[in-house]
This record gives sequence, C-alpha cells and structure tokens, in this order.
Amino acid sequence: MPKNIHKIIFPTAGMGTRFLPATKATPKEMLTIVDKPLIQYGVEEALAAGMGEVVMVTGRGKRSIEDHFDISAELESNLNAAGKVELYETVSRIARMVDVAYIRQKQPLGLGHAVLCAAPWVGDECFGVSLADELILPEAGCKGAMQQLRDIHEQTGGASVIGLARVPDDEVNRYGIVKAHDEDGLLRLDDMVEKPQTDQAPSNMAMIGRYIFTPRLFEILKTTKPGKGNEIQLTDAMCQLAKEEPVYGVIIEGARFDAGNPYGFLVANATLGLQHPKYGEALRKALSQLL
Repeated sequence: MPKNIHKIIFPTAGMGTRFLPATKATPKEMLTIVDKPLIQYGVEEALAAGMGEVVMVTGRGKRSIEDHFDISAELESNLNAAGKVELYETVSRIARMVDVAYIRQKQPLGLGHAVLCAAPWVGDECFGVSLADELILPEAGCKGAMQQLRDIHEQTGGASVIGLARVPDDEVNRYGIVKAHDEDGLLRLDDMVEKPQTDQAPSNMAMIGRYIFTPRLFEILKTTKPGKGNEIQLTDAMCQLAKEEPVYGVIIEGARFDAGNPYGFLVANATLGLQHPKYGEALRKALSQLL
C-alpha cells in the first residue's frame, strides 16, 4: 500500500506579468476571487485531501503570502474588541489552518526548477504539487481536485497522477498536452508535449496544475536540461518519469477557471460572486441593469 501523502508544494515565484500593473507590488496568488485570495482556495483544497504540510516556493515580492497565513495578533485583538465575531473567526481560522514552510527560488529557471527547490523539504516521499492560479471547485457533494488525484494514487499502489481536462483544439497550444492509453479503465500516460501546435498535439487532454509525484521526479529534475523558454520544464521531467514508471492521468470533475489570465479571473469572480450567499442576489441585479 502507498504511504500516506502529507506534503504539497505550491510554486508561487512567478512574476504574474499577465496581470500587470496589478501585480507590480501584489503577488498574483494574492489577487482575490470575491473575498479570498487565489492561494487560499488552493491550500483549502489540499487540506481537504489530507495534505497538511505545505511549502510555498516563493520569490522576491511575495511577502504578503507569508503574512496572509501568519497570525496578526493586533488585527485579531481589534476585531475581537469591536465585537466583529464573524470577521475575527475568519481571520483567526486562516492563520491557524496550516503551518507553511517557505523556500526561495532565487532564479526564475522554470516550473521544474521551482519544484526541485522543495526537494530537501519533501525528502524521500510522494508529494503533491498545486498551481494556485488554476482554480478548481468541486460540484456539490463531490470531491476536490487533489482528493480525486489521491484516490487514483492509492488505487494504483502509489503511482504518480496528473490532473487533466479536455480543452478545445484551438487552445491546446496554451497547455501541456498528454498522450495516453487505457489500462484497466485508467488513463496511463505515454508522452507529454509542452504547448504544441494544434496539428502536432497528441490529444486534447491538458494538464491543469494538479499533480502527485513519486520522489523519483526529483532525481530526474536534477539532470533535466533547460527546454522551451530556456527553462527547466516540469513536463520534460514528467516525460522521463513516464518512461521509467507508471504515470496516470485523471479527468478532473469540477468547475475549473484559468484564473492565471485576466479573462479567466474575471469569469471566476463573476461566477463565484453570483453564487455567494451574501453578495449573489445584489450582484445579479446589478449585472442585469448593465446588460
């Protein structure tokens, strides 16, 4: 049986250039979807899957991420004294929901390099990786994205598992795309291509920022040469991993928003805003007057 997975890596060192000038002084991961920053949605998803040991791979200008998950004694005291019980409980819960370790990625050498930076913290264990700007929310009564991966990881006896979504053919050049075959009802991955042209894509199944890996990935990343963009690509290391041991994919069930680009971010805010118990009705009325 596979060992229980406790650790998960959040690569957060990117510069968020698609959101400039908003991200000039604010990390992309701290941009809010209604009333919570993107990174908090990801951490809550990981906790729901039993991954309570979190490492953020950060860079310059990311201090607000650390502050968000830290205790603010003055703020909590002021809220408590003012009788703002609900806000106090919300702020207190965030600070105490998880202990986070922070590791600096000192050079922007790619996603693969960011994951490798966390190797000393993970050690010889299977671990998760989550990209917070891919916002994936479970449907009512369904499991979260990382839990869906964990289920397949355990079903296969501890194999690596990649979260996938089917995307339109004209969008495959925005994603890492996989080639897979059926193996006893599961998708076993044969190959991966980073952002291929439509006529060169092996499928329309895209990797969407949720992963579980065996520790063998770290050894492969140590010898992975820079690829597309002169960066150490996680996809290249995953290709090699799939040649050495089984790697499976799972089509994630849930509402997915590519909140790493302004359009997807706006759609996520509109969708969750309309669903919000406090703001939804008023927002719906306001939008109906605008349209």
